[in-house]
Amino acid sequence: MPPQGTATTPAEPDRDWPIIGLIGTGHFLSHFYMLCLAPLFPIWKEEFGVSYTTLGFSIALMSTITAVLQTPVGFLVDKHGARRFLVGGTLLMALSISAMAFAPSFWAILALAALSGIGNSVIHPADYAILAGSINKTRMGRAFSMHTLTGNLGFAAAPPIIAALALAMGWRQALLLVGLLGVPVVLTILWQSRILHDQVKPRAEAAPGTGASLLLSRPMLLFFVFFWLSSMASSGFQAFAIPVMETLWGLPVAMGSYLLTGFFTGNILGVLAGGWFADRSKKHGVFVVGLTLVAVVFILALGAIPMPGIMAIVVAALAGLALGASRTPRDVMVKDAAPPGQIGKVFGFISSGLPLGGAMTPAVGLLLDAGLAHWVLPMVAGLLLLSLLCMGTARGEARRAAAALPAE
Repeated sequence: MPPQGTATTPAEPDRDWPIIGLIGTGHFLSHFYMLCLAPLFPIWKEEFGVSYTTLGFSIALMSTITAVLQTPVGFLVDKHGARRFLVGGTLLMALSISAMAFAPSFWAILALAALSGIGNSVIHPADYAILAGSINKTRMGRAFSMHTLTGNLGFAAAPPIIAALALAMGWRQALLLVGLLGVPVVLTILWQSRILHDQVKPRAEAAPGTGASLLLSRPMLLFFVFFWLSSMASSGFQAFAIPVMETLWGLPVAMGSYLLTGFFTGNILGVLAGGWFADRSKKHGVFVVGLTLVAVVFILALGAIPMPGIMAIVVAALAGLALGASRTPRDVMVKDAAPPGQIGKVFGFISSGLPLGGAMTPAVGLLLDAGLAHWVLPMVAGLLLLSLLCMGTARGEARRAAAALPAE
């Protein structure tokens, strides 16, 4: 393994896909573990005698610790190299889930959920630092899109797999099994670590502002708000589209579920398309703005125009396609705005806006509780428009700051 924190030669193009596969598998597990507890809540409620509110603390604790620690972990990744943290974090995450199989009480599960959150906080800063240092630039967009896709697949796979395993073998055996599956992933990363390279470090005299001054700069704060608002909008749509469509147009819950499935399917396909585009064009900002505006139009149409169920599903799928396709160019813009050698802390900080946005989803639901269902989708659209304003300003200022730096 080359020394950590040194500039290394990027991987040969024919190694790009094995690298993407290694990083993507770890990202899949990260998202899988984040959602593998919720299907067990009905069982735990009976076994441990706690309320659903108390049970929800397990996911909230894991998510909060992940979000809070991503930025400090990003500093460590930039200083000491990403691979050791990726290995340690993935192993801690997996073993914490396995150890829940032996939990004597729900309080033990909470403690292990906290440990899993600590391990999970490593994933985003380490993954992006390794991808930036290892992948050929001509495939960077597709690498980022596959990274996003594997995370989405982890979220999608966790509930049905855990529910089926718990039914077949019991919840303790189910968690022991899925947790131990992370061990061979860690061993494979160790075995193949020679192809995983850290981001190139800049010369000390050429390095721009670093540390807190970088993250508190106007472009980075605006990118953070961009991620936060877009996450809040997407989470709000996912959480409340079914009751909103039922309230506004009498769309049956079953048909509303298909509408949400259409949105998710479109989102996944869009992520893949966005990666392809990001590798073939430098107009990432134009692409993000255009696609987000398309999604806004479709979301507003769902709330303003009565349409047959099949048509509503198609419109939701198109909205998901547009939003999904905008995600990879968005990530590439952030990578390009990050100073050399600072990708870990930048992505750790900015991507923490994603769980924060998800945590604020109930604010959208207040409109439903107030009998204002007709305002929910316009609010989602408004959040997306505000996020674009932040993105455009952040990108412009990041470009001006980069242009002002002396050439190396």
